[in-house]
Amino acid sequence: MGHPVERGSGASGEGVRSELPPGQRLQRGWPVTHYGPVPKFRPERWEFRVFGATADGAKHCWNHEEFTALPYTTVVADLHCVTKFSMLGSEWGGVRASAILEVAPPAPNVTHVMVWAEYGFSSNLRLFDFASERAIFATHKDGELLTAEHGFPVRLVVPHLYAWKGPKWVRGVEYMTADRRGFWEERGYHNIGDPWQEQRYSYQEKPGDGPEL
Repeated sequence: MGHPVERGSGASGEGVRSELPPGQRLQRGWPVTHYGPVPKFRPERWEFRVFGATADGAKHCWNHEEFTALPYTTVVADLHCVTKFSMLGSEWGGVRASAILEVAPPAPNVTHVMVWAEYGFSSNLRLFDFASERAIFATHKDGELLTAEHGFPVRLVVPHLYAWKGPKWVRGVEYMTADRRGFWEERGYHNIGDPWQEQRYSYQEKPGDGPEL
């Protein structure tokens, strides 16, 4: 039995764009880029949490077996790294971010999410970016399980934003009623991170793009 596949790139998430975002180069192969050590996966201790301003006020948790039992889908999409390489047309398999929003709904006044990963790493996103039908908590790439270096057991992929907005080794999502900068956003990266607008660094931000540094 097959899984649904979508194709598309660019900020709108609609259709296929053949060109690279400005300043990007085509990458063949997948470089390993991350900050800090690769965490050791311990399935008996692993938990995916949704917390913060949830609709019912409760924290929602899944162990690894429960998380991998959530509906699996695939999205064919590009990945654009702020270090200026782009991979085109990869197939990402896993759990849509929108599926998490369905099973653990946010409160009506939620505007942003913070995606939390191992070692306290975090990345903030606008709720509508996170809710994109092409944003996916990936467990597979091109039909193969992710390697530890590339984010196993779960990494977030948000194809229309720079790849730092999709952390490796994700452990949970915090629903927020106001924006708050994540790890790299506090250290000089752009609060939104749209590759088609080359939103790489905080000095490029316009009023309303993010909270004060």
